[in-house]
Amino acid sequence: MKEVCVMLFVALLPVAVLLFYIYGKDRVKPEPVGQLVKAFGLGVVSTFVSLAISLPLGMLGLFPGEAQTFLDSVKISFLGAAFPEEVAKFAMLWLALRNNRWFDEKMDGIVYAVCVSMGFAALENVMYVFQNEDFVSVAILRAFTALPGHFCFGILMGYYYSLARFYHYGSRRNMLLALVAPIVAHGIYDSLLFA
Repeated sequence: MKEVCVMLFVALLPVAVLLFYIYGKDRVKPEPVGQLVKAFGLGVVSTFVSLAISLPLGMLGLFPGEAQTFLDSVKISFLGAAFPEEVAKFAMLWLALRNNRWFDEKMDGIVYAVCVSMGFAALENVMYVFQNEDFVSVAILRAFTALPGHFCFGILMGYYYSLARFYHYGSRRNMLLALVAPIVAHGIYDSLLFA
């Protein structure tokens, strides 16, 4: 039991730090904590939505199970990870913000997107930590790589989502960028790691 608590602690501490950091940046009109918890919960749900997207893509043979070449790394990165994960997070962000009366300033899009992204990253991190015997090393490595990566992908998504919401000029383009920019950033990041 003690080991399980330690594993959860090392997996979730960096997530909590990043969430508190972004919450502290929303100084003008901070979001209600309940709304942020809801967004975080939707982020956890996005993990399962992502699997529901990536598994059929894998079964269709659109990306290999293991990377043998750099092209395999790119396929796995974009079609096995970046595309399904960011589409799932985007869908959950839309659910969190579609009738949200507190989404009333540009910073809010970033805060909500980061909460969704960190919900996804939290469950993913717990799964990675619990699957490895050397869980402390895995947790430390992911605290400085994968978690800040998801944090940054969330910032990209939230930035363009807010532009689409508050600037009518180019709103369709910005909504598209809210999805495409994190997919591209995530795909490049994973491709470099897999390679």
